[in-house]
Amino acid sequence: MRLLVLCGHAELTVSELIQILGQSQPRVSRHLKLLCEAGLLDRFQEGSWVFYRLANRSGTSLLARYLVDLVPENDPIVARDLERLNAVKQTRMDAATSYFKENARNWNQIRSMHVDEAEVEAKILASLENRSITDFLDIGTGTGRMLELIGPRAEFAVGIDTSREMLAFARAAIEKADLRNCQVRLGDMYTLPFANGSQDLVMIHQVLHYADRPKIVISEAKRVLRPDGLLVIVDFAPHHEESLRDKHAHQQMGFDVEQIWTWCRDQGLEPKAQHILKGDPLTVNIWIVGPNSSQKTNENPSSGAGQ
Repeated sequence: MRLLVLCGHAELTVSELIQILGQSQPRVSRHLKLLCEAGLLDRFQEGSWVFYRLANRSGTSLLARYLVDLVPENDPIVARDLERLNAVKQTRMDAATSYFKENARNWNQIRSMHVDEAEVEAKILASLENRSITDFLDIGTGTGRMLELIGPRAEFAVGIDTSREMLAFARAAIEKADLRNCQVRLGDMYTLPFANGSQDLVMIHQVLHYADRPKIVISEAKRVLRPDGLLVIVDFAPHHEESLRDKHAHQQMGFDVEQIWTWCRDQGLEPKAQHILKGDPLTVNIWIVGPNSSQKTNENPSSGAGQ
């Protein structure tokens, strides 16, 4: 029960659970194995690390949450566990903050070149107004900002990234915001670890310029969209800032409006809305598309390789 309560509050590794519970590794691992076999916990790998969290999509997820809710948080043992959990979270946040500070100069330099992020986020939220979101996927989640922004409006939200350091920062951010419906996972934007037609909303926010095959990223996003889903792409218009390629590993020097529309149409996605936010020297474009109901689902998401 102590393990269930802790995993109901955060995604935790075995070593973190050992630190909190003061139990041996074999004992903790044995109970985790039993809880996973019972469908009460989910286990997922992130590089060499393994995380555990309360099940939230299985047939026994309601039972898992019910059991956690039965445990009073003012119980002396549980209260002590949660106090130690807060110490673990603080350690995570300190490490994430340290990483962010080391890289803040680069991010701040890019932010200074385009419109304020608040303006971009306001446009995104306005575009999703009154829209019901069950499953939200944030491709290249980075710091997890899109999870913080849209997570409260979704039943389930997952952010993927290839950087464990960025995932650590995003995990700390969503835990600080107490977004228990949000998760982060190690994942590749070219081969998304999700089933066809599993997402209501997919976000590619300032990520496509890192892709050497942007059309494949759009194809994968389309593959996981539900028939009434939306794909939101946020990225720069064409520019000549070579420093972004040389110092920040950008593969693409922005995207022409019609190029994105063409790639989307090639995947059976039709335009829903567009926003152009002028900046100096960078302009931010927002493309919003959805599946074309008159076309069949693309069964070969890898077509167009090399684009």
